[in-house]
Amino acid sequence: MAKCQILLTNDDGIRSPGLWAAAEALSALGFVTVAAPREQASGTGRSLPVISDGIIRAETMRVHGKEWTVYAIGGTPAQAVQHGITEIMPQPPDLVVAGINYGENVGTGVTISGTVGAALEAASAGIPALAMSLETEQRHHLSLSKEVDFSVAAHFTAFFARLLLEKQMPPDVDLLKVEVPSGATPETPWRVTRVARQPYYEPLRPKRKSWDVPEKVGYHRVELLGPEHEGSDVYVLRASKLVSVTPISLDLTSRVDFTELDKLLRT
Repeated sequence: MAKCQILLTNDDGIRSPGLWAAAEALSALGFVTVAAPREQASGTGRSLPVISDGIIRAETMRVHGKEWTVYAIGGTPAQAVQHGITEIMPQPPDLVVAGINYGENVGTGVTISGTVGAALEAASAGIPALAMSLETEQRHHLSLSKEVDFSVAAHFTAFFARLLLEKQMPPDVDLLKVEVPSGATPETPWRVTRVARQPYYEPLRPKRKSWDVPEKVGYHRVELLGPEHEGSDVYVLRASKLVSVTPISLDLTSRVDFTELDKLLRT
């Protein structure tokens, strides 16, 4: 039986410890091809910027005493998936995994996530996809911090990757988005969730005296978490401290009653 082929990417860049924790865990399931942005690319969603150069550089990295040939891509995570599928791998992969991300991707901000965006790009090509994120303190976001322990998140990466390789997902489940809470263990239960209809991070006004001064809009985590959010990715991760598993569909169409909406629009 041929060894399964897995394409692995992330949005924190080719040198992210989260990426390499995932690579090591997934290597027990099949052959892992790593193609990731050469630079930090968080917050890029599923974007395909025309300004990306698309340069692919094969590099050799040594991880835990083992040498890996990896591919640093001049582009976003979604573009890394495109290059991986069309140029790097000799045949389409059996599975695409994005992660493990520094920080959770939940609530209405999921469309911002480069991790989720990469998985969406794979799903659009008809390939099973998994987006993995680990809840971390905000100070670790956009970092390559060695303080973050990815071992439990790596365990769940391999666990859900195996399920996607072995099982046929129901129609309309195009990818799985998995959030691992900080402090989780391999025995932490998981729950199927929905995406919360709430912002998880709110934008902060830039602190500058003039618009001529370069500055970015900041963000902070929303602390309000009401009971109306039970069953959502935010609630299960933050309040229940369980692993959140959200089925995501490429179909962004509202589930509204079309007949009722048609009446409303015509009156």
